[in-house]
Amino acid sequence: MEKKPKQFEIDCLIGKDAIEIKWRDAITDGDHITKEHTRIQSIKDDNFKPIRVMFYYPNREQARQIQSTLETIYTGVGGEYYAGDQAWDYIFSSTNINLKQILLDIAKTNQIME
Repeated sequence: MEKKPKQFEIDCLIGKDAIEIKWRDAITDGDHITKEHTRIQSIKDDNFKPIRVMFYYPNREQARQIQSTLETIYTGVGGEYYAGDQAWDYIFSSTNINLKQILLDIAKTNQIME
């Protein structure tokens, strides 16, 4: 029997906002959802707001269903869930930095230099 972790890492903590940052998520099974649910609930139980920011939404149907479940879990405990364009918009509204445009400009510059 697998034991649940006693501690969890938080990617970014700003005040009471506990932000999980993902470029993309390759969750493939229900066990991962259970661990994620436990992590989210633990964050909430410690009086932090769980927030998930995932820049690229998965293409596979099973992965999309899992992300939908995670969104329900986050919002169900009063957290926030941002994926795709919403994630880029969240970063911009939180920081006033257009991270997506910066990365696109770097990619364009790298193409020119090649």
